[in-house]
Amino acid sequence: MTAYEPWTGRDDGSGAEHVRWHHVVEPYATRSDPAACVFIGFASDEGVHRNKGRRGAAAGPYALRQALSSMALASPIRAFDAGTVLVDDDLDAGQRTLGAVVCGALDAGHFPVVLGGGHEVAFGTYRGLADSTLPTTRRRVGILNCDAHFDLRSDQVPSSGTPFRQILDAANAAGTSVEYAVVGISQPSNTAALFDTADHLGVRYLLDDECGVGNTAAIQGFVLDFLAGVDLVYLTIDLDVLPASIAPGVSAPAAFGVPLESIQLVADLVTASGKLAVCDVAELNPGFDIDHRTARTAARLIHRIVTGHRRPPPVRS
Repeated sequence: MTAYEPWTGRDDGSGAEHVRWHHVVEPYATRSDPAACVFIGFASDEGVHRNKGRRGAAAGPYALRQALSSMALASPIRAFDAGTVLVDDDLDAGQRTLGAVVCGALDAGHFPVVLGGGHEVAFGTYRGLADSTLPTTRRRVGILNCDAHFDLRSDQVPSSGTPFRQILDAANAAGTSVEYAVVGISQPSNTAALFDTADHLGVRYLLDDECGVGNTAAIQGFVLDFLAGVDLVYLTIDLDVLPASIAPGVSAPAAFGVPLESIQLVADLVTASGKLAVCDVAELNPGFDIDHRTARTAARLIHRIVTGHRRPPPVRS
């Protein structure tokens, strides 16, 4: 795992009226301010490679930090950077390392935001949440995935196409339950077998052609219904949910995609709920980006989520 590297960016002067992300991000330590955001990189495209996708997502964490760094903040906030988990062909080891860092941040009272990396990041992020002290018998865990794909494959070799099947299997083996829902599923990108798997596992989903800007009420109803049934939320955003014109720099560009406004609405609803415990962003592939538009779009979503974040309430005794 790499150590913290200072964030740099545009500097218009001193004072709160000029503050940008690179002014506020500091090296992470578990004693850092409770409730602060902690950025964690996950430099991996091994899962994408195993899933027969194009490599390059391992460079995502660096590009996301660069895109976020010079964005202006309305007011100063507390934010920290825990460095980046470097993943080679031992994907399981990388996911275990990520899980340990996420777990430590959660147990210290922080809000972890993981910067991927392929969507294999999801199993590591979930491990951190599952191993933390947050889930209890009184706290139901929900995963809301903004994605063109279910990622529910049952392949023997884990990849970027298997993480949510791994999560559901792990929860079942542990005698716990996880509610899993997806916004933005592309029918042509998922076989009938995957739809059958989703139905069998009780996965709720909205298709991409049900998520246009004219479908705000349907999106809002879907997300609010999901939120009503859980106490803690893990929000994961696979950037391939967005149209290729908005997000060309991903492992698998979308032929149709969900408008950015709709994904922003999902993020806003989850953030406003006060149930968001951990978040990650996956599949940024900078080598295929155009004018950094994918990285900037992802950074804008992260900016909005973190600045609007409300800490989940303590467990009721």
